[in-house]
Amino acid sequence: MQTNMGLIDRIIRIVLAVVVGIFILTGQLTGVAAVILGILAVVFLLTSAVAFCPLYVPFHISTKKKE
Repeated sequence: MQTNMGLIDRIIRIVLAVVVGIFILTGQLTGVAAVILGILAVVFLLTSAVAFCPLYVPFHISTKKKE
């Protein structure tokens, strides 16, 4: 598994996941939307942690800088 996410992409995903988490914890986001966005936030955190997005592979996308 080769990394395909750059630093900016990872930071944006982490920030979005934290914002969704804050909305859920403060009760501003509830119900089905909270569940769906909560799952998406967890996926964002996991993909940011490993710097690999499986959805980028079929489209040959990489936000990582060329070495």
